[in-house]
Amino acid sequence: MSDATLVLTHAASGSFDESVLAQVGQMLDEGGRTVRIHRVGTGPTDDGPLSAALGEPFDRLVIAGGDGAVHHVISELDARGRLTPDRPIGLLPMGTGNDLARGIGLPLDPPDAARVLLTGRPRPMDLLTDDGGMAVVNAAHAGMGAEANRRGQSFKDALGSLGYAVGAVLAGASTSGWPMRVEIDGRLLAGDGASLLMVGLAVGTTIGGGTPLAPDADPSDGMADVVVVSATGPLERVDFARRLRRGDQQERDDVLVSRGRRITVAGADAPLNVDGELVGPVGTRTWTVRPGAWSVLAPSTR
Repeated sequence: MSDATLVLTHAASGSFDESVLAQVGQMLDEGGRTVRIHRVGTGPTDDGPLSAALGEPFDRLVIAGGDGAVHHVISELDARGRLTPDRPIGLLPMGTGNDLARGIGLPLDPPDAARVLLTGRPRPMDLLTDDGGMAVVNAAHAGMGAEANRRGQSFKDALGSLGYAVGAVLAGASTSGWPMRVEIDGRLLAGDGASLLMVGLAVGTTIGGGTPLAPDADPSDGMADVVVVSATGPLERVDFARRLRRGDQQERDDVLVSRGRRITVAGADAPLNVDGELVGPVGTRTWTVRPGAWSVLAPSTR
């Protein structure tokens, strides 16, 4: 078997740094790996599309980027029938939020994370997929959370992950909710025509660069944590946004938390965010948990 490591990256990643990438490549090379770095894209300084990179032989795959980058690579591997827990994937957190990395205890400093590629252990990871085949590696959320992401985009370059916090406050102050219905494993959890502020489906624990949407979520337990918020009054929205950033939103009576393996959300006009990227309105979608569909190199525990 080859010892070749393919590192996939994208210059558009939130904290992309060519010098850091070179340092990481040298560390892996000194650790006995033959490293090939592929800059995904079609620009003059890129190495070609993702499909071209995955068409070349490699032994180990490393994704240098944030949740969005992981989402795209995992989706492509899944579509090709090449997603398997038997070949653990390495992560170098070089995005803006890096919530998936946070959730598995990976160091957020890329050189420190590179050491995990040499010494870490495989950790099984669940995957959510909707009925259209779209994968979710960390979290999908509809309503205020997606609106907060949209509003935070203009602050992202200047404030990094703090831009999400600004977006959450702005969205919480002005958003009145959307008619949504939520079912878990065939039972009605919430909605039935009522206006909901937010619905979150979480494999990981945080969104938006550390905002604890589902603090008790476990990405390898075969279940998705579902958070439903019906706080639609002006003061209630602001208080929810504040509590969400602190992680104690579950103390509110208008926040429901449940868990399940098959979740259907109907919300025709509600904005939807998947792994940090806006993907359009929810419509009606059903997500199914695929336990241990892939694996990641995580820090070893003593």
